[in-house]
Amino acid sequence: MSNEWGPLAGLIGEWEGEGGLDTAFAHASSEVLGTPFREKCSLKPFGPVGNGRQSLYGLDYKSAMWRNDEENPFHTEVGYWLWDGATGEIMRGFVVPRGITVLAGGTASADATSFVLKASPGDPNYNIGENKYLAENASTVSYEVTISIGDGTWSYEENATLKMKEFSELFAHTDHNTLHRVS
Repeated sequence: MSNEWGPLAGLIGEWEGEGGLDTAFAHASSEVLGTPFREKCSLKPFGPVGNGRQSLYGLDYKSAMWRNDEENPFHTEVGYWLWDGATGEIMRGFVVPRGITVLAGGTASADATSFVLKASPGDPNYNIGENKYLAENASTVSYEVTISIGDGTWSYEENATLKMKEFSELFAHTDHNTLHRVS
């Protein structure tokens, strides 16, 4: 694979991870739980995509997570990872079927094996959109993910800071996993 994908080249492929941990508020039991999960993720290359003089290369991605031996995933995402080689900008745009959309971004060198992407509501570039229910009950006030790419693996540490009715302080909903290339 050529270097048009910059640091995203190391993410191309089919991935699985068994050691994920989701730390979130469980409404059914009214407590914060750390829930182990397994994950499958597909990242397929495309590009270039032209925006006037801008040229982007990207990854079409789908991800799903399951608790234990559940048949249906408890969390899914679809979206794109994008790389602008001229500026070093990396973006991850994704939708979660709870009514939330995120465009997170940051910068890195083309050969980076680690980078950070961020988003916050109202940011003119990297923004978070959510439905009315979430805005009133569990609004995301910031999103940050750190990606680390290894040889045949990649890991993420993700933090969505929420303003929730259940807490007087902001709540950190975190997820992390290491995925291994399966093809």
